[in-house]
Amino acid sequence: MAWHKPLLPGWYLPKLIPDLITKQMQYRNILLITLLLSSIAGFSMKNNTKREETKRWLVSQNSSLSVNGSTNINNFSCVIPSYDQIDTLAVNKNNDDGVVILSGMISLSINSFDCHNSGMTKQLQKTLKEKEFPVLFIRFLSLSKLPELVAKPEFITGLVNIKLAGVNKRFEINYQISQDAQKVIHLIGSRDLNFSDFKLTPPRKLGGMIQTKDLLTVEFHLKMKTI
Repeated sequence: MAWHKPLLPGWYLPKLIPDLITKQMQYRNILLITLLLSSIAGFSMKNNTKREETKRWLVSQNSSLSVNGSTNINNFSCVIPSYDQIDTLAVNKNNDDGVVILSGMISLSINSFDCHNSGMTKQLQKTLKEKEFPVLFIRFLSLSKLPELVAKPEFITGLVNIKLAGVNKRFEINYQISQDAQKVIHLIGSRDLNFSDFKLTPPRKLGGMIQTKDLLTVEFHLKMKTI
């Protein structure tokens, strides 16, 4: 009878078994890590595809801004009748937490104010420090909800930063927003504020006989189209 030599000597088995177990554990760990990374990547891609929806609105030159105030004698209204810039606002909603970000900025020349009276116009421009700070900035930050953009005006609020005479202040703005038959978006914002909010002194005339009150109402009407 032929004698067959054992494939592995007996003394080698105790050494081989731990090596096999170690390799199996390594393969299992690599597989688990691969599956975990794949899951994380898939979850991240899924979130990124549905996290945000963005719309862009182009601001029309037909947009305007008005400042309304009063003195101890009468009321006054100063307007910037048209917008001479080309700017875009971006509306971005995060589907995870419902936050609506309205980003973008409009810049308005103080020299463009018209108070329908040359003396009052010059006085307002001087009060707003037009020579030193010639531009009024309104930076948009957020909306309380994503508007539906229908013909009937919808009332929402939002946060803006207003920079005037070198002073930057944050305010909550009351908005009316609608969309007409020509697909023009009308965003009308209004807010009461004070000269003193921007460290300004209300103008006076005739040796203080005519005194402008501290309170102002600022209203802007942006006309925009989705792009």
